[in-house]
Amino acid sequence: MITALYARVIGGGKTESLDRQLTLLRRYAKGKGYKVYKEYADLAPVSGLRKRKAWARLLEDGREGRFKLLIISNIVTAFYSVTHMKRSLLQFREWGVGVISISDPWLDTTKSDNPYEIASSLSRFAKGLAGENRLIGSEKSRNSGLKTGRPRVTDREGFNESFGDILERLGKGELSRCKAAKELGVGYATLKRLLDEEKG
Repeated sequence: MITALYARVIGGGKTESLDRQLTLLRRYAKGKGYKVYKEYADLAPVSGLRKRKAWARLLEDGREGRFKLLIISNIVTAFYSVTHMKRSLLQFREWGVGVISISDPWLDTTKSDNPYEIASSLSRFAKGLAGENRLIGSEKSRNSGLKTGRPRVTDREGFNESFGDILERLGKGELSRCKAAKELGVGYATLKRLLDEEKG
């Protein structure tokens, strides 16, 4: 089977660590009798996709069908979040590319569909956990008297005076709603909401 090897370290003179990863990946591929199409290596943070030039080339080659298996040392090497892992695995599957992580035995898409199911479950779990953490954080902030959410436009300094002037000019027909919104520095929908609130 034709494989691609991917290694990544944060950067800053960590080439030894990169070499160790590549040595491990080469040894694994050789032990399985796989032919290596290309080795891809990035010195960049996992979430810095723009700096991960090798990862971008790997995706392009995978899409073009130049290899059929991607081998990584662990999931953190390739994926910056559970959602990114899920999306990437589904993309690789669409291209007919299997993915194996040496340090994460459950991630071997060549043997079963379980990794896709696990990634989807982890993604749902991570989203749920993030949502719950946001709620807890908002509740803590409210309990300690801090304002949460986006600030209201009415809290802006001098806004109420300006809005009063705008209301007067709108009432006299001196100003259109579009121009009024522009003068206040708000969107048309926000102005409409404020006017509706004024009407009660």
